[in-house]
Amino acid sequence: MPKIKIKTHSGAKKRFNLTKTGKVKRAKAYKSHILTKKDTKRKRGLRTATYADVTNVAAIKRMIPYK
Repeated sequence: MPKIKIKTHSGAKKRFNLTKTGKVKRAKAYKSHILTKKDTKRKRGLRTATYADVTNVAAIKRMIPYK
């Protein structure tokens, strides 16, 4: 029987990337709107990427199997 192809979760493929070591890279939240209230230092900190928490990594990797 042929191996079943898994569909990639379209929301997850836009939000997460895998590094060479297998970590899940993500963007920080709260950077999409109401940027006039947030001070420059806070917005600059939100620009930097970070890694997903260990408790969520397995679920995210299942959603992006071919990345």
